[in-house]
Amino acid sequence: MLGINGGEFIILAILAVVILGPEKLPEYAKKLANLVKELRRMANGAREQLREEVGDEVADMDWSKLDPRQYDPRRIIKEALVDEFDEAVKAAKSPAVPAPPVRKSVTPVLTERLAPDEAAPFDTEAT
Repeated sequence: MLGINGGEFIILAILAVVILGPEKLPEYAKKLANLVKELRRMANGAREQLREEVGDEVADMDWSKLDPRQYDPRRIIKEALVDEFDEAVKAAKSPAVPAPPVRKSVTPVLTERLAPDEAAPFDTEAT
């Protein structure tokens, strides 16, 4: 009930009796009850209007899929890591297929040493 526990409710009731006084308290309690009834009537009317406009698809909809609490980033990351770990374990346990040998062509790379006083080549168009 609006996050109010029993002790807080009793304190609010005592404050209402002290502030309003015993003469006006029944009148304000009746106004509060009428306000709650009116709000409940408006909510039911809105629900019925929505059901008429949208149809019965709303009643059949699975609202748990739209619950934002299910999108906890910590849980999503944990599940992703566990899934990847399980896949890695399965891959490690599966028999290894030997890869075909890779043939590398060996081409000698010729490097020329610069003379001690010679400047390194510089490309003016390089960025």
